[in-house]
Amino acid sequence: MNRWLVVVGALLIQVSLGAVYIYSVFKPALSAKFPDWSPTDLALPSQLILAFFALGVIFAGKIQDKIGPRIVATVGGIMLGVGLIIAAYAPSLMAFTLAFSVIGGLGIGTAYVCPIATCVKWFPDKRGMITGLAVAGFGAGALVFTPVAKYFIASSGIMATFMYLGIIFLVAVVLGAQLMINPPAGFKPAGWNPPAPAPGAAASAGADFGTMEMLKTVQFYLLWITYFAGCMAGLMIIMNITNIWQSPPMIEDAKTMATIPQDIFKTIADQGAAAVMIVAILNAAGRLVWGQISDVLGRKVTLIIVFAYAGVVMLFLNTFTSYPLFLFGVCSIGFCFGGFLGLYPAVTADYFGTKNVGANYGLMFAAYGVGGLFGPWLAPKLMTVVGKIPYEALDKGAVVVKEFTAASYTTPFIISGVLCLASIGIVWMLKPPVKG
Repeated sequence: MNRWLVVVGALLIQVSLGAVYIYSVFKPALSAKFPDWSPTDLALPSQLILAFFALGVIFAGKIQDKIGPRIVATVGGIMLGVGLIIAAYAPSLMAFTLAFSVIGGLGIGTAYVCPIATCVKWFPDKRGMITGLAVAGFGAGALVFTPVAKYFIASSGIMATFMYLGIIFLVAVVLGAQLMINPPAGFKPAGWNPPAPAPGAAASAGADFGTMEMLKTVQFYLLWITYFAGCMAGLMIIMNITNIWQSPPMIEDAKTMATIPQDIFKTIADQGAAAVMIVAILNAAGRLVWGQISDVLGRKVTLIIVFAYAGVVMLFLNTFTSYPLFLFGVCSIGFCFGGFLGLYPAVTADYFGTKNVGANYGLMFAAYGVGGLFGPWLAPKLMTVVGKIPYEALDKGAVVVKEFTAASYTTPFIISGVLCLASIGIVWMLKPPVKG
């Protein structure tokens, strides 16, 4: 089998799964559909879908190591599609969260781990690049599906949008899953031989660790903490881009306008949606670029650079109030976040081997799930409300006046930035584990 066909299937799967990052596009329409949902209510589905996404990776990683990736990825695609289709008929927050976040999130995690684990085994010669490429589609999912979702919302309404997307995802992921096939035992690319151990290195370093063996190493927990810090920063921004952007221009316009006109508010909202798409491009690019850089500079040096970049930007992000500066800031975080998602599968394989990479990375990926619980929640929870700003909006063809909650996000941004900078020291101290 041509190993690049596996990459084609991986990209088809990941682009569909990556649409999880367009939740901020759904928020305004969900708020209008369910006006009794508070800001934290609106954030809940985005938090839980990421948590159940990570939970699905943990279980599916171990299962696909045993029975192969094709069946597992197929089941994941079916779960995702069915979850979104059920969500289209949800009458309440609980029902919506159960369908969208629990069923859909588990489906995403079940399918997500298969392309990564499979590609790592087919490309031992290009591990950093190929793990970046395998997850690049996930980052690009928002770019592909933001305009699709906006079209469906405008033409058919928010709930029908979930049904249409569910059908699309089900078909695409199941098709891509059919290309998820492991290489034969002992596979090596033509002309490639594993690099010899460095002089003086322990013979057991770089060996294949079982899951329980990995859990007994301090390296796993230190890597997990740093992965959590990077994911929390990225998901805090990605899942709240639209709301974070709208506050600065609304506050500025409110100085001269008693009520923000409909056309001005629409422009601000459109800029937020455009930012989601632009960040998606940088998110995908980060997975490719940082992975390739790590093949040259090494994983440790590359991680230190990425954490330093993300940490500094997070500390100053709340001062980036013009649209160009805001784009620079959120795109930088998206670029770094993509790097984390591209680098940590390779780091896991480097430190703990490829034999059990599905199960091992599943546990490492739990850091993403915890980051997904805290990141999207910290932004609305710790924001400082500046004021309630009246604005005009269309509601069933009529212009009505609503209130926008303008806020400052300085506190959650600083917390996240400090955690990223602290991760530099942790990564600097790390050495590969030695198998006893």
